Amino acid sequence: MFEKVLATFGSGGAKIDARLLDRAAAPGRPLHGEVLLLGGEVDQEIKGLAVTLLARVRVPGTDKTEDLPFGTRQLAGREVIRAGQQVRVPFELALPWETPVTGVHGRPLPGMAVGVRAELDLAAAVSDPFDADAVAIEPLPAQKRVLDALSRIGFTFREAVLEQGHIDGAPQQLPFFQEIRFAPSPRFASIFAQVAVTFLPSADRTDVVLEVTKRVRVSKSGGFGGRGQDFLGMFTVKPGVDWEKQLEDWLDQVARPRGIFD
Repeated sequence: MFEKVLATFGSGGAKIDARLLDRAAAPGRPLHGEVLLLGGEVDQEIKGLAVTLLARVRVPGTDKTEDLPFGTRQLAGREVIRAGQQVRVPFELALPWETPVTGVHGRPLPGMAVGVRAELDLAAAVSDPFDADAVAIEPLPAQKRVLDALSRIGFTFREAVLEQGHIDGAPQQLPFFQEIRFAPSPRFASIFAQVAVTFLPSADRTDVVLEVTKRVRVSKSGGFGGRGQDFLGMFTVKPGVDWEKQLEDWLDQVARPRGIFD
C-alpha cells in the first residue's frame, strides 16, 4: 500500500523517455521518434500518452518567454502499465509548415528552442511524468535560397527570435512567427538599422516577409537619430528569380528619402 501512495507522488512510479529518430527535420515534413515507457514499482493506470511540439516564444512587451504548443498527437488511451514493464511507442508527428528554423547549413541559430515533449497522464497521480527532446529544424530549399542571397549581398546574421502574435496582412497560421535578423551590408549600414526575415511556407508556396528598420534623421541637414521607421515587404519565392537583385532593388526603393526627416 505504501508503494502505491508513493507512486501517486512520482516516487517509484512509471517513467518515460522521449527519443527522436531523425537527426534533423524540415517544416512540413514528418518527424519520427519513440517514447519508452518504464513501469514503476507498482501497476499504474494510464489515462493517456501524448507528444506535443513546443516553441519558446517571447511575450510581447516583456522580457519574458513561454513555451507555446503548436501541435499534439495522442499515442495511447486508457491502459495499465505493469510494474517493471517496458514498452516502446513509436510516433510520427507532422511538423507544421511554419515550424521555426533552428539551424542553417548544420549550424544552430542561437536563441531558438523548439522541442517535442512527451507526457504521461497517470490516473490518481499528483504529478505526471514528462520528458522533452530538442528538435533540429533545417530550412526548406526556398528558405535557404533567400537566406543565402542575403548573405551574398553582404548582410550578416545578428539573431533569431520567436514573437508571439500575428503579422498584419500575412497568411499566418501559427500564433507566433520567427524573425531572422541581419545587420545591414556596408552599402546600407548608414540607412538601415537591421533587416528581419520571416518565412510563411505552405504546401504550395513560400511567402517571405521582410521588415526593414530605417534610421530616421533628426533634421533634413542633420545626422541620423536613434529612432527608426519600419517598412514591410512581402514576396513569394518563385523558381528562377534572381533573389540577390530582387532584394537589392527593394532595399534601394526603401532607402530613398520619403520626407524631410527621411
